[in-house]
Amino acid sequence: MAERRYFGTDGVRGTVGNGFFTPDFVLRLGWAVGTVLRREGRGTVVVGKDTRVSGYMLESALEAGLSAAGMDCLLLGPMPTPAVAYLTRTFHARAGVVISASHNPYADNGIKLFSASGEKLPDALEAQIEACLEQPLEMVPPTQIGKARRAVDAGGRYIEFCKRALPDHTDLRGLKIVVDAAHGAAYQVAPAVFRELGASVTAIGVSPDGFNINRDCGTTAPAALQREVLAQGADLGVALDGDADRLLMVDAAGELVDGDEILGLLALARQAAGTLGGGVVGTQMSNFGLERALLDAGIAFDRAQVGDRYVMEQLRARGWLLGGETSGHLICLDRTSTGDGLVTALQVLSVLRAAGRPLAELKRFMTKYPQRLVNVPLVAGFDPDRSRWVQQAIEEARASLDGRGRVLLRKSGTEPLVRVMVESQDAVQVEALSEHIAAQLRAAMAQAN
Repeated sequence: MAERRYFGTDGVRGTVGNGFFTPDFVLRLGWAVGTVLRREGRGTVVVGKDTRVSGYMLESALEAGLSAAGMDCLLLGPMPTPAVAYLTRTFHARAGVVISASHNPYADNGIKLFSASGEKLPDALEAQIEACLEQPLEMVPPTQIGKARRAVDAGGRYIEFCKRALPDHTDLRGLKIVVDAAHGAAYQVAPAVFRELGASVTAIGVSPDGFNINRDCGTTAPAALQREVLAQGADLGVALDGDADRLLMVDAAGELVDGDEILGLLALARQAAGTLGGGVVGTQMSNFGLERALLDAGIAFDRAQVGDRYVMEQLRARGWLLGGETSGHLICLDRTSTGDGLVTALQVLSVLRAAGRPLAELKRFMTKYPQRLVNVPLVAGFDPDRSRWVQQAIEEARASLDGRGRVLLRKSGTEPLVRVMVESQDAVQVEALSEHIAAQLRAAMAQAN
């Protein structure tokens, strides 16, 4: 596949007003999306967003571009990314668009695209959109300009969809839950889902002001949730990110339960119930402890590249149902068409109810290997794979691990960062090796610059 100029692993993303990511670009992107879709005839595009202050501006620009291409818009307002995927299907729309930069700070924003089936847009269509962006903007005749309207009760529709993720006659009465919506897209729907199922809910991260999304809250900063769970004496906590497609949890002791642990406990429960549907897909970042625990239980485990797009591709290729990332982006294909933090949380709560055991016990199925991730800012134009210094540091680290750990270096698909990951049973070795590789990386970029 040819290298793409704008699309990364999760749509188009950037800092608003810097570089290419401007209202003018988003208008042109909307036009390009609409032009490509309209080749198959006129239709409706569902548009949702998170709570960033730039979302209002970019929503208008995107709407203008889509309308200029002759596509109608159904505007949802603030709505989780998985809700847009679901509503794209239920409204029989031609595509869905989410204006969000997920777990990034408020100054960033992005455009994520879904097909009519509620799945990430295929690479071939993204390539067509990129090609269209290079063409002069030519709007349709005035008689064919698209129309826009606001959706009625989109939030209510999605809440009911989430509640159906629990088995019939299961409720959450008697559970005390703290929900952290990261001041993001799920600030209204997330507490409502758990309350309508009978739980006693304390909600934090539900006062967005356009600037506080993901700030000291949500999956990127779960300490606030951990403190609140302990303060409330809650049974558990649920942390979402800015667009609610990621989930981390906190047990009653205030201990974090990450995506690997959630994925594993769901896999073991499904195996026992006969509903696993094959094996499990993780990523290159998944802890080796998860792989060992699943293989010991007789569950096949495959690693995909980092990014939910690649997890989905591997699931489809294998015909499996369950996969995800350490970060909490988890996919249950028999429940949703994309990662959904709320639906996944309800899957976990269903397991807790059926087992009659607390989250702290259920997560003990695996012993984590010490793992350290160092994020190094990437200098534009630098390729760590071509750096002799960096590659030598990696080779030396792997030699010292002698097969008892892993080293991974990769460029982020959503941020200008290089991620250095080292994993081993020896925590001191992990610290030393990760710092050495990161130092060599910084030195190589300084030398190249």
